[in-house]
Amino acid sequence: MHKFLRAVGIPEEGSQKLVRDLLRDAVTRPTSRSYITDRSDDSCMLAEYRLELGPGFGLCAFGNYDEEGNFFLEYYFPYLRRDYVSTTEDVTVEERLENESFACVCDDLKVGVTLIFRLQNTVDYLKRETAGLLPMAGTTVSLSALSTEGTIMLPIRKTASERREKQRVEQYREGLMNKARTGDEAAMKDLTISDMDTYAVILDKIQDNDVYSLVDSHFMPTGVECDLYNVMGEIHHCEVVQNRVTGQELYRMVIDCNELYFDLLINKKDLYGEPAVGRRFKGIIWLQGRITFPDEGEFL
Repeated sequence: MHKFLRAVGIPEEGSQKLVRDLLRDAVTRPTSRSYITDRSDDSCMLAEYRLELGPGFGLCAFGNYDEEGNFFLEYYFPYLRRDYVSTTEDVTVEERLENESFACVCDDLKVGVTLIFRLQNTVDYLKRETAGLLPMAGTTVSLSALSTEGTIMLPIRKTASERREKQRVEQYREGLMNKARTGDEAAMKDLTISDMDTYAVILDKIQDNDVYSLVDSHFMPTGVECDLYNVMGEIHHCEVVQNRVTGQELYRMVIDCNELYFDLLINKKDLYGEPAVGRRFKGIIWLQGRITFPDEGEFL
């Protein structure tokens, strides 16, 4: 996912040397770091270094130390950290095949799809797995995303009563999905009928209306990578931040996609339109997430 370096303000031109320099700084002068003994080799130590390039975003370097104390980089990735909870649903963590990184799977009913995202705090997870503390109750997930292509769209005009009705329908649907998840056949039938009714209404209205005037948000997988999504959601917060090394300006936004909130970072050069609170963002994102454990103070 190195193309998403643009999202944290690292330009493609001459990026190889710049990334090497930044990774060296991450190891020698990190903003934060975490260690754990390698599960497969007790003589080695796994290390996770972070170098912050701006408020809450930067580069993460992951690797291991050998017996002589030499560090070997295994992989790195750009990250954006969100400090607020996005979902409290249970999360399943699976190790990727290519390296010591992890993908997380979460069934959040608000968006109606299974969320798959890149785990940001790998060492935090490995410490608890090694100690035999997983699965653990009471975890939460903070979601964030990086984007290299996006468009700003105007909002759909809604009255206060229409907003209340939309919220009521969403809450009712979420309740049905909760029941259906436990095997309630009546809820499954109601959901099927509701989907058919919605399809019929949209099919009728789309003859004379643009689809984006009927659908105000979506969250759909895209491409062959499991953690890439095509999303559209309302902007709840927007600010301009700067990469302190390259000076490039970025937009940092909080996106509401059917009441699933996540932070988004995109380079100014990659966004078409002027973002503002109340408008909608539509684009391709790389979804990341940080699991917060209830016992964090014990593993510092």
